Amino acid sequence: MREGAAADQAVAESARRTSSRRELARHEHFDRVSPEVGRLDEEAFQRLMEADPDAALALLADLTRATDPRLRELARRLAGRIIVDVSRRGRARDRGVGKILTQPFRPDGGDLDLDASFDALAEAKASRGVPDTEQLRVRGWRKPATALCLVVDRSGSMGGRPLATSALAAAAVAHRAPADYSVLAFGPDVVVAKAQDASKPSDQVVTDVLALRGFGTTDLVAALRAATMQLQRSPAGRRVAVLLSDCRATTPGDVVAAARDLHELCILAPASDAEEARALAALVGARLATIDGPSQIPDALTALLGE
Repeated sequence: MREGAAADQAVAESARRTSSRRELARHEHFDRVSPEVGRLDEEAFQRLMEADPDAALALLADLTRATDPRLRELARRLAGRIIVDVSRRGRARDRGVGKILTQPFRPDGGDLDLDASFDALAEAKASRGVPDTEQLRVRGWRKPATALCLVVDRSGSMGGRPLATSALAAAAVAHRAPADYSVLAFGPDVVVAKAQDASKPSDQVVTDVLALRGFGTTDLVAALRAATMQLQRSPAGRRVAVLLSDCRATTPGDVVAAARDLHELCILAPASDAEEARALAALVGARLATIDGPSQIPDALTALLGE
């Protein structure tokens, strides 16, 4: 697992691979969005977003690796803003069995804890005054917080829609658990784009995920084990790994055992290639959602997390 400085190096190495205008022209709308070298027409891009958001996001993802340095920088800035904005649908809600705890007083917080509030009540009675609410305690339910770890498959060739999907998933996870999430990208190794206990702006996480191009084999076991390690750093009551992959491992290892080590696993798989993901989900009791494009990520993630 490459984390910290080693992860930054992996991002920098991957970002060196760029695409020429000729390669980018395979996108139907490229000439409209970038009519000349060094230019990105945001109005044209916005029109494309309104007409076909998946095509727009796929194009934007590939523009972030343009050989043209001016276009590349403009695309990265736009991607950081657009992808984060698109991801902000719905919100995380606490889920699961809570515990009855003694908590600071709130009018709607629960029943007054007489034992914990005894001194404040006695003092108020002696002085014939009103109890100091800051000294009062109540007994009420507190649901566990949620920690998320996104595990993105970057093996093989990844660009366009798959790359945009990965970046949007990272932004969506950051939005739902901003104080407790991690993002891992895996192929033959695992790169920690954002560690569970590290602070990093969500737009920078998106930019790093866009830089991590696909290549090589698929070490799914190492990725799931890395997710377990990241989530072990969290004190949250609910710890969920979200696997974005077709779940087709190409390196040896017990994928089922690694998946079962996780507290909770959700799988996001491409609708056109979900057979092995369905099989894994059935074996380990994971929840599964399939998607056709990046714009479906927010709703699919909401459904998986039970929000």
